Amino acid sequence: MRPDRIFLLCAEWFLGGILAWSQASAPLALTGATVIDLSNWGNSAADIPNAVVLVENGKITDVGTASTLPVPKGARIVECTGKFIIPGLIDGFVGINTQGDASASLYMGVTTAVVRADNRRGRIDFAANPAPHFYVIDSIGTTDNWSRLIGHNGWTARLREMGRPVELNPDETVRQFADTAKLGTRVLFLGRDLTAANTQWIISRAHQMGIVTYGEFAATPYTVGIEAGVDALVHMGRYELGVIPDELQRPLAANPTGASASTAYDYAERLPPSDAHVAIYARFIASHHAALMPMFAEFYLRLPAHRNLFKEPAAALLDPAHMFDPPDPKTGEMVYPLSSFAHRLPGFAQRYTEANLQRKAEQSAMRLWKINQALFMAYPHYLAASGASVSGSFPGISLHVELEMLVRLGLTPREAIAAATSNYAQQLNWNELGLIAPGRRADILVLDADPTLNVWNARRISTLILDGNLIDREALLKR
Repeated sequence: MRPDRIFLLCAEWFLGGILAWSQASAPLALTGATVIDLSNWGNSAADIPNAVVLVENGKITDVGTASTLPVPKGARIVECTGKFIIPGLIDGFVGINTQGDASASLYMGVTTAVVRADNRRGRIDFAANPAPHFYVIDSIGTTDNWSRLIGHNGWTARLREMGRPVELNPDETVRQFADTAKLGTRVLFLGRDLTAANTQWIISRAHQMGIVTYGEFAATPYTVGIEAGVDALVHMGRYELGVIPDELQRPLAANPTGASASTAYDYAERLPPSDAHVAIYARFIASHHAALMPMFAEFYLRLPAHRNLFKEPAAALLDPAHMFDPPDPKTGEMVYPLSSFAHRLPGFAQRYTEANLQRKAEQSAMRLWKINQALFMAYPHYLAASGASVSGSFPGISLHVELEMLVRLGLTPREAIAAATSNYAQQLNWNELGLIAPGRRADILVLDADPTLNVWNARRISTLILDGNLIDREALLKR
């Protein structure tokens, strides 16, 4: 090749690289949209019409009106006139064990996933790319086959469960704190086997270390965990245990999963929502720090007025083989497996048995829902989470189901969206996310319609931004 031709090719390559670098490093400006205010638990409404949102180096650098905030020269402009801007959504409890789970979550606007590995959600796919930001949950204070520390620092033999989980001794728990914190764990899960003294100490220690605590108690009375300052109570069907009398609570300290537990959960579920104990418990939650994380999405297919979630575009990314207790892909309805004995019955008897199992599951879900309606009347704070992929819940898709259910419960659309965005910053001190404000991570959704009028509009995503980068949503469906 001629020397002058080689020179021209090199110059073209060099200048092209400089141009690409300058475009990538130039500020991003979103112009013309209304920025939705989700602060103060969704109780504020200081929206910014005709706004300018500036993004640089993965962070939001400035927000203001077009009349007061000029667009920097050379900025890459995304014209958003007539649209609405909210922060990327946060799924506060989800399993992501495949690339499909990660892509489905992103497609549905989930930019931060608080991820959990367990026997129902499987392992976390840390290699997934693209993916939301992962904030990892780890168990604390008990043996756990799914602990993050399995395989680390000689923990494997000590943490393996032998039948049911057992508590670690105080020295082991102190070391567990330090070692899981080194792995970047953001949330500690306080399970049913922890007794009251350990629960109180763990919550206090976690607060000192800036680590969030989720509680799903049994051996520890819920009132104790709440008074100790647990950050969130997780899972409808669990935290209602706080209404049981002392005589049902005491046996749980010795055996939180046996026959006594079945009696206690049944009592809590069947207590009339109008009972004074429910109202007292609701006020107790609302007057303390704990937020509720119901994961209604896990019960959605057992409650009235549900739809087939497999018809969602993002569902094509999900493999039922990687879901625990998935619905029927054709009907979208939950499957109620028969026992080996029932399979020996005549066809009509099998159908009767299946219908009876479905009826009982739906009655149970409705009883719990009505108790949660009563709890809501005290106006506790809420955090949105899908619980996926368990009991018919889907990564990404079911977070929007959760928002719908929160509105059905009684929250306004603005309050429901705050439960998946700013409430996480306010409740958990995750001040790097959750708001469209200077200094926050540039995880942004541009919507085609106003989500404060109808929470369904939070699904109408026209532009998805993760860490300041524009993400091709349609390309996610092809992964």
